[in-house]
Formats: sequence, C-alpha cells, structure tokens
Amino acid sequence: MSYIGYKNNNLFVENVSVRKLASKFDTPFYLYSESNIIKNYKSFSSNFIKSNPLICFSVKANSNIQILKVLKKMGSGADVVSGGELLKAIKSGIKPNKIVFSGVGKTEEEVRLAIKKNILLINVESENEAILINKIASKLKKKITIGIRLNPDINAPTHKKISTGKAEDKFGLSKASLISFCLNIKKFKNLKLNAISVHIGSQILSENPFKKTLKVLEEIIKRTKINFKYVDLGGGFGITYKKNDKKINLRNYSNLVEKFKKKYNCNIIFEPGRAIVGNAGILVAKVQYLKKGSNKTFAILNAGMNDFMRAALYDAVHNIIPIIKNSKKNKGPLEFVGPICETTCKFIKYNKYQKLNQSDHVAILDVGAYGASLSSNYNTKPLIAEIIINKTKAKVIRKKQDINSLLNQ
Repeated sequence: MSYIGYKNNNLFVENVSVRKLASKFDTPFYLYSESNIIKNYKSFSSNFIKSNPLICFSVKANSNIQILKVLKKMGSGADVVSGGELLKAIKSGIKPNKIVFSGVGKTEEEVRLAIKKNILLINVESENEAILINKIASKLKKKITIGIRLNPDINAPTHKKISTGKAEDKFGLSKASLISFCLNIKKFKNLKLNAISVHIGSQILSENPFKKTLKVLEEIIKRTKINFKYVDLGGGFGITYKKNDKKINLRNYSNLVEKFKKKYNCNIIFEPGRAIVGNAGILVAKVQYLKKGSNKTFAILNAGMNDFMRAALYDAVHNIIPIIKNSKKNKGPLEFVGPICETTCKFIKYNKYQKLNQSDHVAILDVGAYGASLSSNYNTKPLIAEIIINKTKAKVIRKKQDINSLLNQ
C-alpha cells in the first residue's frame, strides 16, 4: 500500500490533501507519512525476524524527535554519530541500552556523555580513539563496553561520496590493524570489547556486498578467536529512487545472517536509516517563476539546495511530481532548479512534463532521509517546517525558523 499518491488527480499523503496543506502553510515544507514509516519499519523487521536483530535507526538520516518517537514505539534503538544525536535519541524516549555511538571523530565531551548515559556500545574507529576512551573511563572509574569497527575493503556499488567500506575511506580499521587491536585488548584496562561492527556504504541495492562482508567478518572471528557478544552489520540498504532501480533482496541476505548468528552465537545489530524513512517524505514547493531559456524552460522553485542538499551533494535523482495533475503538456524540456546562487542548486530535468503555471505547487519525492537533516541556513534562509500526517491529522513537528533568529548570529 502506498501512502503518498493521487486521488482524482490531487496528491494526497494518507488522507490529507497536499493542495490544502500548501494553501495553509508557507512553502516549502517537508511532509511525512507516519503510516509509511511504520510500514517500512515492520517490513524491515519482518525480513530478519528469525535472527531477531536489535534495530538501531540511523539518526543522521532524520533526526526529528517526533519521528524518533514513532520509531521508539515500534521498539527501535538508535545509531548516533554525535552528542547532539545521542541527546535527541534519549529525549525521544529511546533507552540508552539500545543506543550505539559510531563515527570517526568523537570528542572528549561526546565520549564523556556516552559513558555517563550508559549506552550499549561505543563503536571505536581507531586505536587512538580507544586510548582516549580508556583514559576517560579510567578517570570516571568505569569499564566501558565498546565495539571495534572494521573497514573490510569492499567496494559496494554506490556513489563514491557515500562509500564507507573501501581501504581509502576514513572509516574503521583495516583487517590487519583490527586483528592486532583485538589481540592486544587487555592493555586497555577500562574497555570491554563486546562487538565488532561494519558499515560499507549507503544506498546499496544488491545483497552481494553484504555477503562478502559476512565472509570477512568470519575470517576476523576465526583469527582473533573472540566470541563477540554483538555483531553490528550496519545499514546502507537502498531504496528505489528511479524506475530502473532494483529493490535489494533482503530475504536472501536474512538467510545468511541467520546462519551466521547460529554459527557464532552472537546478537545481530542493524542500523537502517534510508530504508525506514526515505520514501515516507516529500518536499512541497511552489513554482516561483517560469523562465524561458535558449533550449529549455526553467521552473524556479522556492526550495533550494539549502533545504534539500542531496541533488547538489550526491548528484542524486529525485522525481518531482505536480500537486494537481492535468493532461496538458509543456512545450519542450523543463528543468527544476532552486533559488540559491550556485549552479548546483538544481534538481532534475524532464524532456516531457505537464503544463505548469507560476505559483503551482510540486512535490520532490523520497526526501525522508537526508533531507531535513542536511538542510542549512545557506544564503541566510530560515530552516523550513516539517509536518507529519497520521491518517487525517497533520501535525507540525518543526516550525519554520523565524528569520529574526538568524539576524543576531
């Protein structure tokens, strides 16, 4: 069931008309379907039901507290990469014993916070980080449970800017360094090595890189002879942004994970983000101007790369659909662009599109992940509102930022 679609040529999110919302609230704004988020979480969980993993939602994908609360009710934990994300996860009600802290550059302040909050795991990404955590833990007279992150040197088929598992990437330790660390863990008196973690990239649409990663993990476990309590397999599960995108076969992967869990008697952790919220959000924008170019028409939206960065940052393709469909055709190609003074502030070009007028509204699709969380005040523009739909009810979960709050900074 799709929770975002047309009824009589009018776009709806669940049972709420997007046109009516666009007339009530200042555009642009993010709009989410709560039912879609819940459906995605249940679908992901059901695929891995036999291995019964701890699902730690990747907060960097969408850190809105109200969305975190929805996921908390579903039983989700949290994967965080900053002190701020950690505090948001706890504020949303997620229990510290369901929180893992990842990231290559944790500060002293963040490490202290994680220790004081008694979270499940701090996933260590370098020996120097382990030295720092051990030092702080010693001062606090605590023994801290950690995971150690592996860089498996696996080239997952994804955009180079969201690859995290190749040797040249900054994340984790190489196999040799990780094995050496594990064999010398006793020198860290205040650390308890409970987990091995791995994350090879984002927007992965094939299970093959994950299969290769399991084989590397098996090699590590055999060589270190450590019975890890947790194996954190990360996230990276892609969604279909384009028509030609093929969905990842999670059933095939889940069978391998189940066998792996039984063989090594470990608890599995997953860190999905995009797979849970990606297709559950749209960005509603107005056509501010139509401008004739030499070989195409520009539809200049009032939403820009400050509101939604993925197209500019990753060359990401996000389809844009009209709020109200009609049967008229635009003359020639149409390119959707934003107002920011950068050439990269553009979204997508269509050779054929329906007739649009100035002040019409459109929706950028599949923006629930890395949309609002990547937004900024570039060009001194306020952060836009976020709204969530639950059946027939619309709730503002982030108000549009007051411009006056920017003038004193």
